Amino acid sequence: MDALILSCSTGGGHNAAGRAMQEALEARGHHVTMLDPYDLQSPGLGKKVGDAYVGMVQRAPRMFGCIYGLGQVYRRLPIRSPVYYVNEKMDSILEDYLANHPCDVILMPHVFPAEILTTMKRRGIQVPKTVFIATDYTCIPFTEETDCDYYVTPGAVLNEDFISRGIPGEKLLPFGIPVKAAFRGPKDRSAAAKRLGLAEKKHYLLLAGGSIGAGKIRYTMESLQEYLSARPDTVLITICGRHQALYLRLLKEFGENPQILLLKSTDQMADYMTLCDVLLSKPGGLTSTEAAVRGIPLIHLSPIPGCEDRNAAFFQKEGMSIRVGTGKGQLLAALKKLEDPQAAREMMARQRAVINPRGAEDLADFLETWLQTRA
Repeated sequence: MDALILSCSTGGGHNAAGRAMQEALEARGHHVTMLDPYDLQSPGLGKKVGDAYVGMVQRAPRMFGCIYGLGQVYRRLPIRSPVYYVNEKMDSILEDYLANHPCDVILMPHVFPAEILTTMKRRGIQVPKTVFIATDYTCIPFTEETDCDYYVTPGAVLNEDFISRGIPGEKLLPFGIPVKAAFRGPKDRSAAAKRLGLAEKKHYLLLAGGSIGAGKIRYTMESLQEYLSARPDTVLITICGRHQALYLRLLKEFGENPQILLLKSTDQMADYMTLCDVLLSKPGGLTSTEAAVRGIPLIHLSPIPGCEDRNAAFFQKEGMSIRVGTGKGQLLAALKKLEDPQAAREMMARQRAVINPRGAEDLADFLETWLQTRA
């Protein structure tokens, strides 16, 4: 199989899902290329688009929420969205690429490439087989504008959300959001501590704002100071992602505290989740899925308005996380609850019951059978 994965850097989750599929397919000997389609128009354009998105979310999350709301409005109109028309300008560029780099299937963990391929199909351009991979626990705006052969959903319980938006039920594959194999491997805390260079006997809280360092990271850290002081054997690990300004600000304010470890980005998230007692994170689709697959008690912090609200609502409804607001009391109450081993075990049991840890492998199985049948 020769697979092409088209993703965009508007948040790290899309690329993380793409890399999980690349890992799963390459482990079986298939050839996989992963790229940002905007880089075909101009080298580095994909990063500029991603940086623009990240900057807006970091500086004005409410504005992003308004834009998401506009996307919901367009769903009720008998016209295609501006997103569709912007992406249709890419069709000739992608057509040229595919003519020189043929493949059997295109996987898309982002809606923008799906819009481009849909435009190409509607113009009569021959394209390979296409699969859209949802990376949030909802059918996000503009998904219904696309015409893919199949759509991977986060699970069968959410299929109706996609069907209600006009996507045929026979096209839905409820395999779940793909995550890398490291998140479902044995939970060897001692080995994880050794790889990370941290003391195994300490207790750890993991605070993450996703790849873009969003969410109320500083406020959360400030709210935890009294909690940490009362527990000298506990360390708070904070991952700032690509938010350099946030990292420098936190380093200046908390860098001398021996109970706080500040990091930028990391490629060892599975190890940090293995080591930590609780994850505190904004409700990104990928991070939440990775936590559930890894089996770690989860507290959801302030979401980026839009799809992350729905992620948090779904996880809380299913008993897979505790959602807290901006109040310090809610956060401390959630931590206190999860200090009870029985409460933590019940949450992890719900995670195992709802989330498929083999989403990437199940999709790889399907692709092998599907494409072999078509050969």
